[in-house]
Amino acid sequence: MRLVCISDTHGLHERVSIPDGDALIHAGDFTERGEPHEVAAFLRWLASQPHRDKVLIAGNHEFYCEEYPEEFAKQVAFYPSIHYLCDSGVTLNGVKFWGSPFTPRFYDWAFNCERGADIQSHWNSIAPDTQVLVTHGPPHGVGDTNFQGSHEGCENLRGTVAMLPHLRLHVCGHIHFGYGRYMIDDQQMVNASVLNERYELANQPVVIEITTH
Repeated sequence: MRLVCISDTHGLHERVSIPDGDALIHAGDFTERGEPHEVAAFLRWLASQPHRDKVLIAGNHEFYCEEYPEEFAKQVAFYPSIHYLCDSGVTLNGVKFWGSPFTPRFYDWAFNCERGADIQSHWNSIAPDTQVLVTHGPPHGVGDTNFQGSHEGCENLRGTVAMLPHLRLHVCGHIHFGYGRYMIDDQQMVNASVLNERYELANQPVVIEITTH
């Protein structure tokens, strides 16, 4: 299964050159401020991509998705190829995906949680047989370094990921400076942020091939 991974397009999705693949994964922050017109335009674009399936989560910029989840779900329902995950999962071509938008608190953005028990309550919901995990933020210490050299990732997520026995790929974004491919023991992790820290289009989508058996 050929997975094309992107994140943090912030309204510039039409300028991203998207490779062919079986599934297109977007790990959140597809808008600038989560305004309804931004959301609608992005969903139209995403649905128009040729990939059979699209896996989508929200990010900390998607206020509309947090404040009006039922209205957003109705919009997504118009596009059968889009699978929106919010502490939920879907199985595609025999591969089990799980997605969550929550990140450790940073000012007053969307889907913020306090570090510790608050955010751990979301990680506890991850299905133990998850094979591809999509979270907006990275785990602590991996793809989470900002341009000042500080680690911004979630310690609780790092511990939870280590306990998922079937995990083959973890896709995230959020920390633009952390773009790249990493290994945590035998688990692949991708920070797929296509914009740099100045919100300029600078990085390419990341393509991952995984077996489906």
